[in-house]
Amino acid sequence: MLIRSGDTVEVRSGNSRGTRAKVLSVDPTAGKLVVEGVNRVYRHMRRSQKNPQGGRLSREMPIDASNVLLVCTACGKPTRLGCRVAADGAKSRTCRKCKADLGRLHGTKTTAPRPKAAGG
Repeated sequence: MLIRSGDTVEVRSGNSRGTRAKVLSVDPTAGKLVVEGVNRVYRHMRRSQKNPQGGRLSREMPIDASNVLLVCTACGKPTRLGCRVAADGAKSRTCRKCKADLGRLHGTKTTAPRPKAAGG
């Protein structure tokens, strides 16, 4: 998944369609992300020492990553993401509309490859 927490996305389907908001957290194994102010639900809480007033607590629930598009920081439009490999082997995210570089991917090489050890 190329979307990271802290990115700005636009919701493409559901009740919050057209909303632009920040990504709070990402679950790449499930393909879901939590977006600020989107897919809010109420959790009814009983009074306790931890929550002495009780009542309804509102919180965001995860939505599928296929329902959002990243908003490019360069052109400001919602776009799909591409992946480009640099000469040193590092991968970076790119905007499919304006071809702008949107930052390196985590877990990729950032330096030149190490030479192989001598001997067999």
